[in-house]
Amino acid sequence: MKQPVRIAVTGAAGNISYSLLFKIAAGEMLGADQPVILQLVEIPQAMDKLRGVAMELEDCAFPLVHGISLHDNPFDGFRGIHYAMLVGARPRSKGMERADLLEANAVIFAEQGKALNEVANRDVKALVVGNPANTNCLILSRNAPNLDPSQFCAMTRLDHNRAKGILGNKLGVNPSDLDGVCVWGNHSPTMYPDVHHATVLGEESAISQIDEKWYKEDYTPRIQKRGAEIIEWRGLSSAASAAQAALDHMHDWALGSNGEVVSMGIISDGSYGVAKGIYYSFPCVCEFGSYQIIQGLEINEYGQSMMKKTEEELLSEKAAVDHLLPAETAESRENLRKSDRTGQTAYDNGLDKADVYYKADRIC
Repeated sequence: MKQPVRIAVTGAAGNISYSLLFKIAAGEMLGADQPVILQLVEIPQAMDKLRGVAMELEDCAFPLVHGISLHDNPFDGFRGIHYAMLVGARPRSKGMERADLLEANAVIFAEQGKALNEVANRDVKALVVGNPANTNCLILSRNAPNLDPSQFCAMTRLDHNRAKGILGNKLGVNPSDLDGVCVWGNHSPTMYPDVHHATVLGEESAISQIDEKWYKEDYTPRIQKRGAEIIEWRGLSSAASAAQAALDHMHDWALGSNGEVVSMGIISDGSYGVAKGIYYSFPCVCEFGSYQIIQGLEINEYGQSMMKKTEEELLSEKAAVDHLLPAETAESRENLRKSDRTGQTAYDNGLDKADVYYKADRIC
């Protein structure tokens, strides 16, 4: 059996995590042969609720779960972790402007970036789920100077999955029959769902099978505002689909996407003319624990205008929090100079400095 890996989940008592944790524990993220140690992080006020979640995880008797620990701060919760699922974030409250939301989250993600930098495994992969995810990811990365910017991603896989699901339903095919669908830019109503390079069953062009008016006036705004549509009908935000998207993102990042195109909010290296240094969603393929932007796609005038609009929004968000970003990390992020890393994964089976809820490690 493999050595256990450590996975931290923030906002671990929340609705998204309640769907996510049990899937991770069942092996859906890293495979049915990969034991895990779950390091669950919450705010102090939610620790009693978190203990109840830990009880349910214990009651499931998952064979892959070798440990569960509960933490009320990231410096303890991120110790030695190989994967970080950053679900918790400050929600937008009534009367709060977007700039206020960005600044409130800057405090949270700055601290988490410092914690990752100080105590996480040097090869840690960190996925930001909490919104505004792209700029939260930027703040996280900028506060972790000893980690490579490619180790951080913002989740746009939910938008990607939505784009495939709704298009598949329109064409009468299974979403797995579609490839090449992608989402560009920000996880916000400015995102650009692009199907111009999508194929059906590996051969037929998807864009040729749909009406342009439907694509621009129905499909695109529906993907952009799908979260609000779900809240309107369900009365709650999209927790289960967000959890599945986080699982899909990390699974493909860690184990590979088998050649399939996936959307990932990653550090821009200037591809397709996108400004460097922001976390922007690109079409990617994953293999060997890494990802690559798909290059050479032809973008029409409509696509270029859509991509520019969402880029401008991200630059505006960056400007709003720029005074909170450490100046010493600006060059390494905007010029993409890589920080020193060992390239080695250090395993540690101990559960120290934690409120250890559960331990069943047979490999010590």
